[in-house]
Amino acid sequence: MRGEGPAPGAAVNRGMITATVIAACVMQGVDQTIANVALPHIQGSMSAAQDQIAWVLTSYIVASAIMMPLTGWLASRFGIKYIFLASVVGFTIASALCGAAASLPQLVLYRLLQGACGAGLVPLGQATLFTIYPRERHGHAMAIFSTGAMMGPILGPTMGGWLTENFDWRWCFYINLPVGILCTLGILSFIRYSRNARSEAFDMFGFITLSVAVGALQLMLDRGQLKDWFRATEIWVEMGISALSFYLFLVHTATAGERSFFNRELLKSPNFMAGSVLMFGVGAILSGSLALLPSMMQDLMNYPVFTSGWLMAPRGIGTMIAMFFVARIIDRVDNRLLILVGFLIAAGSLWQMTGYSLDMGEWPILAAGFLQGFGLGCTFVPLNLLALSTLPRHILTQGTAIRALMRMLGGSIGISILESQLTQNTQIVHSRLVETLRPDNPLIHTLTAPFSLTSPTGIAALNAEVTRQAAMVGYIDDFMLMLFVILASVPLLLLVKTGRRAAGPVAATVAAEE
Repeated sequence: MRGEGPAPGAAVNRGMITATVIAACVMQGVDQTIANVALPHIQGSMSAAQDQIAWVLTSYIVASAIMMPLTGWLASRFGIKYIFLASVVGFTIASALCGAAASLPQLVLYRLLQGACGAGLVPLGQATLFTIYPRERHGHAMAIFSTGAMMGPILGPTMGGWLTENFDWRWCFYINLPVGILCTLGILSFIRYSRNARSEAFDMFGFITLSVAVGALQLMLDRGQLKDWFRATEIWVEMGISALSFYLFLVHTATAGERSFFNRELLKSPNFMAGSVLMFGVGAILSGSLALLPSMMQDLMNYPVFTSGWLMAPRGIGTMIAMFFVARIIDRVDNRLLILVGFLIAAGSLWQMTGYSLDMGEWPILAAGFLQGFGLGCTFVPLNLLALSTLPRHILTQGTAIRALMRMLGGSIGISILESQLTQNTQIVHSRLVETLRPDNPLIHTLTAPFSLTSPTGIAALNAEVTRQAAMVGYIDDFMLMLFVILASVPLLLLVKTGRRAAGPVAATVAAEE
């Protein structure tokens, strides 16, 4: 998509086009995190269980992951302007539908549509800037783009908390409508139509089989806890569909050669393979934390939704500071060292989170969030450079798409597993704690009001407190699981070799995509 060159008249409208692109990308970035803080309120409104409400997040991520590899082909075939316009219009309409959803299935369906439309906003916006700025100003354009793209996740939690507390959770989606309308007018008025003279080939069979495999796997993980896993026929069917689709994808990849969706040359790059696995783990930790913390703060610690929103803001600020810091030293320091330091800082924050309790104040949440954001922010650019800079140019675009797919899959699968473990561990710990609440336990006689084993009100209050304690243990177990994941990922750095530095568009691309 970058080979189109500056569009006629681009210099005249460059400022308005840049503003339109940044607004669209900020809208998409905000939507990645704005719903997390409102999840407990959505859960109550929809009468959904803890593991069910996670579908609101995973459906969006999976749809984005599946559609992102298709975006480049659609743009090369129909033109960046029209696909960008369709993405913005579709995203805006889907946002309105999400706000008007009357049930959980409706909301999940509309979030799927929103994720599918939003997948192209960042890469298409980036491609648009490449076409209107001359090559010598690409770095400047990507600096502006990166700043705008990072503002979305930072503003999202606080904005979501404020809207939910002062209006309603539905305004977390309605807020996209004026921005989407302005972006639509900007695209129609200022962006010129252009596309590649030659449309790139696209492996539709490989794309469909991989999409079905991923979709069925995600559905199995999302529905497993609700259906008691493999005791239900539905779970077996979903697992079978996923396994069969993945098998067909592998066979097709092995026999289709360079025309396949997944070029086999990617397997020959240890850096790309190790980097993709590491990015999967980063996605799981990043998205998992964003999904767990708002419900922990609101449901267990009784924080107002706005308070839980601004307590999430230091995570994004830490990421932004880390990326500016890394940009200054990345040419002077071994990229593997930056990744190692980032992982260790993130691991330290997760270790701190395993010490959370119901009696703690706000400072541990602020500190752990900032450290985790800073640590993961240190890994984004060097990890992507190591994974992509050694790839031949003819498979660089495909490698970028696969890397983004792995990060998003890590996020969606991580959320599903963590929410399932949270529900299961809460039930297990609750049952063990209840076993000790017997009249012959001497500690029972030390209970004070409102707790009691002799009155219905006292028993209800005691059960509610036991549920809170059990849930807190469940959250701590999830934080411990994420800690193990990041520590287990560190040895993969031994497979990564330092190669040539990524220059020009490659470096700009991997920096901007985060």
